[in-house]
Amino acid sequence: MKSKFFRSQLPGSLILMLIFLALGTMHNQVAPASAQGPNKVTVGHDYRHDVSPPLRDIKPRKMPPRHEHEANINPHINSAHQNQPDPVVQSSSFAAAMPSPLLNFNGIPFPGVACNCAPPDTNGEVGLTQYVQIVNEGYQVFNKSTGTSVLGPVSISTIWSGFGGVCETAGGGDPVMLYDQLANRWIVSQFAGTSVPTDECIAVSTTSDATGSYNRYGFHLGTSFFDYPKIGVWPDAYYMAMDVYNSTGTIRLGPQPFAFNRAAMLSGAPASFITTGITGGASEDLYLPSDLDGSTLPPAGAPNSFVEWPGSGTYKVYHFHVDFGTPNNSTFSLFANPAAAGFTVLCPTTRNCVPQSGTTSRLDAIGDRFMFRLAYRNFGDHEAVVTNYTVSSGGVAGIRWTELRNVTSGPVTVFQQSTYQPDTIWRWMGSAAMDGSGNLAVGFSASSSSIVPGLRYAGRLAGDPANTLAQGETVLFAGQGSQTGTSNRWGDYSDLTIDPVDDCTFWFTSEYYPAGVTQFNWRTRIGSFKFASCGSGGPTPTPTNTPTNTPTFTPTNTPTNTPIFTPTNTPTPTNTPTPTNTQPGITIPSAPQNLTAAPAKGKGIQLAWSAPASNGGSPITGYNIYRGTVAGGETLLTSVGNVTSFKDTSTTRGQTYYYIVKAVNAVGESPASNRASAVAK
Repeated sequence: MKSKFFRSQLPGSLILMLIFLALGTMHNQVAPASAQGPNKVTVGHDYRHDVSPPLRDIKPRKMPPRHEHEANINPHINSAHQNQPDPVVQSSSFAAAMPSPLLNFNGIPFPGVACNCAPPDTNGEVGLTQYVQIVNEGYQVFNKSTGTSVLGPVSISTIWSGFGGVCETAGGGDPVMLYDQLANRWIVSQFAGTSVPTDECIAVSTTSDATGSYNRYGFHLGTSFFDYPKIGVWPDAYYMAMDVYNSTGTIRLGPQPFAFNRAAMLSGAPASFITTGITGGASEDLYLPSDLDGSTLPPAGAPNSFVEWPGSGTYKVYHFHVDFGTPNNSTFSLFANPAAAGFTVLCPTTRNCVPQSGTTSRLDAIGDRFMFRLAYRNFGDHEAVVTNYTVSSGGVAGIRWTELRNVTSGPVTVFQQSTYQPDTIWRWMGSAAMDGSGNLAVGFSASSSSIVPGLRYAGRLAGDPANTLAQGETVLFAGQGSQTGTSNRWGDYSDLTIDPVDDCTFWFTSEYYPAGVTQFNWRTRIGSFKFASCGSGGPTPTPTNTPTNTPTFTPTNTPTNTPIFTPTNTPTPTNTPTPTNTQPGITIPSAPQNLTAAPAKGKGIQLAWSAPASNGGSPITGYNIYRGTVAGGETLLTSVGNVTSFKDTSTTRGQTYYYIVKAVNAVGESPASNRASAVAK
């Protein structure tokens, strides 16, 4: 989530990045090449890719210790949602019939190798023989049969050792761990940048062994603040959704979809990405891309379905058709918008939300978006995607889970949806998935003023009554303590995934705290479980005569349209982004002036320039420096702050270099300055 730990980047990261630019062959360069067509398609290319040594042979990267620090308070998205009575609440529980954990062990603890940050953003995935967990800013491989560590924990940056640039020196967090079970490969990603996250770093393993070598890629997405990346595996691409802010991270611009060339990245070839730009603007709710589970492919040529959080009252389903051969044929368009059952947004004006035992400090439940993942499965006779979000229900937080059907072929239907709120415990930070037999489970955190935060899971069999988690719930780990401070942050997501070998075993990971009440001392937990009936046959459909929006339980205590908290003395956080259109008249700056280039004293080339004649009505926040070895062939070299000089030391003696400079303000990037050149010393 926004501003993980960029404020504590290494002072030398910029220097190291410049050194990197002198290493090896540069592939396809940094700046995305725009190809504007009817769909406003933009094509970008990796600026570097290579194959790493086996991870098990790389010396773990030593990260300098950082001071303890928390991420900024999550800015609320200015959704137009209207609170309504919740007609689909499961307000009482069934007898506990959920299977007990098979494995249950600790994952990466604070400080996340060297992050010293909160929250950890716990994420993980299961493969053929291994389970891999990733947090801010650590990576660990476990034997999935025993839970013993195979490698790590090591810094995520270890994967990027020798790659150079911001992927190696300025990884910023929000990591995502996936397993491409169609190819039996691992995907590791996190965003990166010297001051704000402008790049996405993606590594794809060359085998099914997570300790082996990786095809590594660096992608420069632009000059904006690209936040909250969520990725899904699909046959034709790795699809990603991001929440985009202006270059200073102060103004929300809206969500943006991306598609990365999966075939190229599996083979280690130069790779491109395609995006259709920001959709909807600053008030549009966030969406997630579909992430494939199971070995049955989607229908041939099916687009990836992005589903948007129903702040609008509907589940907006977008289709991303991507064509890497003819990019301008790519489209991102609204396909369907079936209605969501009414709900009340949880804690709409404060992040001081979920109570804990032993402290008055509360936790952020992030109730304004879907929780990771949007899990897709093709059963042959129907397609299903399942996901969840947190809502206000009965005076506490409840898990709203939903199953949509036939999202690629249509007609899209809400097959079932329900708010799981069986008692007065607060449940949040969920993750949902479905096994190969159509059984569904949701893992989540649970807390109240009388219990510390712990981890639980609930579920249903495919033949259970619709709209119910009829197997009850069980405790994965009770938790031991409570968290105070850290801006109320409690992760941005957890992760429930399915074992690709048996297509039945669920694996869940999230965070907890040890005994006591402490601020920076989180722990993580990993556990697995399996329904006994899975694998005995295909899914048993829910009876077709059960309306999809008819509650199995009718609550007597569900609030109408009153949020849990409506504080009169809690101001909206001052760093909540304001839509761009609230500042009329602001434009991009004019071009920087009087750029000069000259051989530098000692080594390299010294650049100097003057500020633009006009800042566009918004302060200049920095400059982007472009360099090439031929006039007109300049690509992005680096970004600097609001300074008017730069010494480029990543040069080769005797080589002529050409430069242009562009200014950046809150709206974007200026036209280019005049071109200047010099011969490097």
